[in-house]
Amino acid sequence: MNNTQLKQVLAYLNQGKTISQAEAIDLFNCYRLSAIIQRLRNMGYPVVTHREPNRISTGTHARYELIKQVAA
Repeated sequence: MNNTQLKQVLAYLNQGKTISQAEAIDLFNCYRLSAIIQRLRNMGYPVVTHREPNRISTGTHARYELIKQVAA
């Protein structure tokens, strides 16, 4: 993982999109998405995890979303 991938993932999430590990690999060649998400959370970004079923096999995988905060 590097800072470029962190910035790419953050910019992607800031567009209102969600991302999974498979998409992170395809889009950013990022194989450690969970580590990037943890760094974003440590930086104060409100990233939530949604579990969704796998399409091909049994089980679930994570999909991450950045929660937009409404200005008061």
